Amino acid sequence: MKSLLKNSYYIIRDRLFFSRKVNFLVCGTQKGGTTALAEYLSEHHEICMAKRKEVHFFDKVELPDYSHYHAFFSPKKHHKVLGEATPIYMYWDNAPERIHEYNSQMKLIVVLRNPVDRAYSHWNMTRNRGQEPLSFREAIECEEARCKDKKSEDSRRYSYVDRGHYLEQLERLWSLFPRENILVLKNEDLKNFPQETLNKVCDFIGVSHLDNVQKRDVHSRTYESKISEDDRAYLQAVYADGIKGLEKELGWNCSEWLV
Repeated sequence: MKSLLKNSYYIIRDRLFFSRKVNFLVCGTQKGGTTALAEYLSEHHEICMAKRKEVHFFDKVELPDYSHYHAFFSPKKHHKVLGEATPIYMYWDNAPERIHEYNSQMKLIVVLRNPVDRAYSHWNMTRNRGQEPLSFREAIECEEARCKDKKSEDSRRYSYVDRGHYLEQLERLWSLFPRENILVLKNEDLKNFPQETLNKVCDFIGVSHLDNVQKRDVHSRTYESKISEDDRAYLQAVYADGIKGLEKELGWNCSEWLV
């Protein structure tokens, strides 16, 4: 009964008071600096960010009523745009299609990190949570078998290598949304040139620039060990063609990702 009343409340609230759709998403990539970007944006007086980072709405097994999604936002008159940051959206099965169905003009922000470093950081996070018994090399060698079911919890948890195939994920976004609605950023730029990078983001979503943006830790967690040279070389070979394709599509120089 309590659950039914709660659901009814959200639906009535949504229909009476929530006339605005979410305008933008930070939709990728996990371990790419999305937390830092979301923190910057939450400080902007014209932006209404969700009440929590990583709402995980469009990647749910069963998509709830939009009223449940809108319950994460409390927009005020001074808020020009609404947004949230759930970095799995870019990667997860049918999330992009669901986003498009919700708002075909959604602005999508993607922050990309060296895929080798991203994979190792992802493994470290999972291991620190007590969810990964395997070594990094064992884990990446077992990944295909573990993640055979793309909608499984294992695919969320153990997709260390697969999430780094950025070009495939971007091509899916480009097939659904106008290219001008997708802003792709380098993690290194957010880390080293935060003011310039945040200016790009603000222009993209249609708000004023943030003043006096200071550098902050994009990856605050440190790990006891570093990736081995053998594992780095192995993954660089795995990603080489995709990185070159990314450079061609975006006009980037990603040579530092391959050294």
